[in-house]
Amino acid sequence: MRFISWNVNGLRAVLKKNFYEVFEAFDADIFAIQETKCSPDQVELALPGYHQFWSSAEKKGYSGTAVFTREEPLRELHGLGIDYLDHEGRIVALEFPQFWFVDVYTPNSQNELARIDFRMQWDDAFREFCKGLEEGILPSGGASTPKPVVMCGDFNVAHNEIDLKNAAANRGASGFSDEERGKLTELIDAGFTDTFRHLHPAQAGIYTWWSYRFRARSTNAGWRIDYFLVSNQLAPAIEAASIYDDVEGSDHCPVGLDLNI
Repeated sequence: MRFISWNVNGLRAVLKKNFYEVFEAFDADIFAIQETKCSPDQVELALPGYHQFWSSAEKKGYSGTAVFTREEPLRELHGLGIDYLDHEGRIVALEFPQFWFVDVYTPNSQNELARIDFRMQWDDAFREFCKGLEEGILPSGGASTPKPVVMCGDFNVAHNEIDLKNAAANRGASGFSDEERGKLTELIDAGFTDTFRHLHPAQAGIYTWWSYRFRARSTNAGWRIDYFLVSNQLAPAIEAASIYDDVEGSDHCPVGLDLNI
């Protein structure tokens, strides 16, 4: 199966650029997007052969996630099951016969870590949510069949120094604070594999996001903050983990995963 994830930074904007061209070129089984900044009733999106699942923020023009999948899922979830964390449309989780697929847009801790407390609560709740899906525990308190998880999205953190261009200058800043990096380590240590680092452990200079300022993309002053993680039991099934940094249209580029399921 081929999975693609892309923070489009505004779906309506990228539809006027190259969204359909990119979507068709990847020919993915599941295509996930983040930062839609719209609800499905605000956009006409024709994707023949795909089922569409959306989570939208209560605040207009903000956040939002969506997943487009060829196979109809068994079940859909649109939040972590914790009310104060579930107003921003940051989760689409779909159950398939062999795995759960989770699309996430992790909250940004903002300048001077103004939202770091909310971010830490989110990270803990998200980790428990994904482990619960693995174990067959739903956030509603219901039950499902235990099965592995494939998760993707904009996690809004560069995990290690190799994952951004200017590590020393950004240490402690939003997206590279010890707190945020530590929470991603906790998620991975809970039983998940960073698919790109699994196949490319020492590859530097490959990023997924570039600021619109300071000619960051043209100088490749970027950050790797978009990921595919899978339950450790799926690690042997990873055939390819890709970063498509030549694809423009957003300040993020798509990332991909080919999995032999």
